[in-house]
Amino acid sequence: MDVEITLRVDGREHRLVVDTRTTLLDALRERLEITSPKKGCDHGQCGACTVLLAGQRVLSCLALAVAHQGAEVVTADGLADGELHPMQRCFIAHDAFQCGYCTPGQIVSAVAMQREVEDGWPSVVSPDLDASEVVLDDDEIRERMSGNLCRCGAYANIVPAIGEAARK
Repeated sequence: MDVEITLRVDGREHRLVVDTRTTLLDALRERLEITSPKKGCDHGQCGACTVLLAGQRVLSCLALAVAHQGAEVVTADGLADGELHPMQRCFIAHDAFQCGYCTPGQIVSAVAMQREVEDGWPSVVSPDLDASEVVLDDDEIRERMSGNLCRCGAYANIVPAIGEAARK
C-alpha cells in the first residue's frame, strides 16, 4: 500500500509517495537521492545510516518512513550550514576516515553524542549517574560511539577527532 508523506530533510521539505514498508534510509537514498546516510548492514548493527530525527540519533535502516510523517531529518550533509560543521572539520584535521563509507554516520552520531552529554545523559562508563560532570575522555567517547563501526579501523583517529570537537 502506498501513502504520501512529507519529510523535512536538511532544511528542505519533500513530499513523496512510499510503500508503507519503506525504511527511512531507502526513502532518503532511493526516492530523494540523498546519499550521505549509507546502507551498510541494513540490520541496525553498523551505524552507517545514522541520521538525526527530531534531534535524536536514529538508525534510519530500522525506521519506517511512514512513521515519521512531517519529521525533521538531518543528515551529515545537513550539518554544514554554509561551512563545515566543527565535527566535520575535526574529522578532516585528524584524518578520521579511510574509505569514508562510515564517516557520515560517525559524524552525525558524534554530534548527537555531544548533545546527549550536554543534556546530562550518563553512559555505562560515566563515573556516576550525574552526567553533568561527564568529561568526554577516550573511554567515554568509545562507549558512546560503540554503535558506529568502521571497517577500515580508523578509530585511532576518530576518537581524537571527536575529543577535539568536544573541547571546542
